[in-house]
Amino acid sequence: MNSALINEHFFNPKNVGNIDDAQAAARAGSVTCGATLRVSLSVDESQRITDAKFKSAGCSYLVAASSLLTEQVKGKTTAEAAVLGQFPKRLVAEHFDGWPADRDHCAALACEALISAVKQYSDSVREEWTGDEALICTCFGVSERTIENEIKEAQLRTIDEVTKACNAGAGCRSCYLLIEEILDDCWRTAGSLEIANR
Repeated sequence: MNSALINEHFFNPKNVGNIDDAQAAARAGSVTCGATLRVSLSVDESQRITDAKFKSAGCSYLVAASSLLTEQVKGKTTAEAAVLGQFPKRLVAEHFDGWPADRDHCAALACEALISAVKQYSDSVREEWTGDEALICTCFGVSERTIENEIKEAQLRTIDEVTKACNAGAGCRSCYLLIEEILDDCWRTAGSLEIANR
């Protein structure tokens, strides 16, 4: 390894272990090298990550990436953590000098486990939601009504357009299928009204 920081995170990794009372935990595995990784998260009521830990069976690069990532997400909201996890190459490029391109899959695996944990957390929040409106995007707190209004007002047709308009789907992306259903319903309803008004 060329980077002193990579060595530091491998020989003295941060956040190794499990969180016993974790709000979310997820595993990821690599078909490229056979490595496995588990990430667990503690999340407070404001959706801020108060603790993050990992356990891995893999190479020094996976350990270093997991150590760095769990350090980076502490104090971030689940939405911010999910956004960070979508760019594994940027994560290692910004923090590690000399990260080899043939080890990008190690950083990707760490990020995959993180995003899976955030998705699990988002799904549990959605299931327990008791608000007046259906909560679709738990990462950014976007309701079904907000998404419907954005679709109708701006004539949105894709998930990317919805995300740009109101942030729904910009985090862990566990709400993609729900947004797609809302898009289909809105356009089906719009088509029915158009036919009825002819």
